[in-house]
Amino acid sequence: MDPQLLSYYEAIERASADMLAAARAGNWDQVVKLEGACVLLITQLKHAAEQVGVEVPQAPATPVAADAARAKSRIMQRILVNDAEVRQLAEPWLAELDDKLAGRRRTLH
Repeated sequence: MDPQLLSYYEAIERASADMLAAARAGNWDQVVKLEGACVLLITQLKHAAEQVGVEVPQAPATPVAADAARAKSRIMQRILVNDAEVRQLAEPWLAELDDKLAGRRRTLH
C-alpha cells in the first residue's frame, strides 16, 4: 500500500475519533463539521488511489506491504467502531430534531 494512501486512512481515523468525542460531549455542530471533513478526506483518498492505480487484492509481496495491509485493516475497523457509536449516540438527538421539525413536543415518561 502506498504510504500516502495509508496517511489518508489515518487522517480519516483521527477525524472519526474526534467525531466520537464530540458526539459523547453532545457537541452536534462539531460532529457535523467533522463529518464534512471526513467526506473531504474520503474524496481525497479516492482521488489519490486513482493516481496510484487501483490495487488488485492479492497477497502482499513484501513484509512492509503486509504490515501496511494489517495497519489499514486495523484503521478501518476502528473507523467502523467509531462510526457505529456516533450513530448510536445520535439517535436520540435525531429523534428530538425530527420532533422539533414536525412541531411535536417530547414528553417525559
